[in-house]
Amino acid sequence: MTAGEFGNRLREARERRGITLRQIAVETRISMRALEALERNDISQLPGGIFSRAFVRTYAVQVGLDPEATVEEFLRHFPHEELQAGHPPSYRFGIEDSEMQPASMLVPWLLLVTGVALVVALLMYLFFRR
Repeated sequence: MTAGEFGNRLREARERRGITLRQIAVETRISMRALEALERNDISQLPGGIFSRAFVRTYAVQVGLDPEATVEEFLRHFPHEELQAGHPPSYRFGIEDSEMQPASMLVPWLLLVTGVALVVALLMYLFFRR
């Protein structure tokens, strides 16, 4: 079996069971992006190391394949150094982009809320001081 056939094998096992990728995503909490990447053999969209193996193992269980044999096959087709490749941390744990909020957006909001709270506290102090 070639590396390109690995994802096809997963997809075919899923389809034989009549399971959608969405159902697997809900059941396993693995993102649709990662599940689709597995079926496309696009390991650049997968987290590195142990997380990729865990995704493969979990997917195999869901579609009725032997999880250990499936992980071994995955590792044969995709060398370890390729599994370390991937994308920023938002993809490394199966979190969808829509679930991520960049820290750079939180800082301005935190400053704004803090500033408003200080102004309100100051106004209350001045009002009740009399």
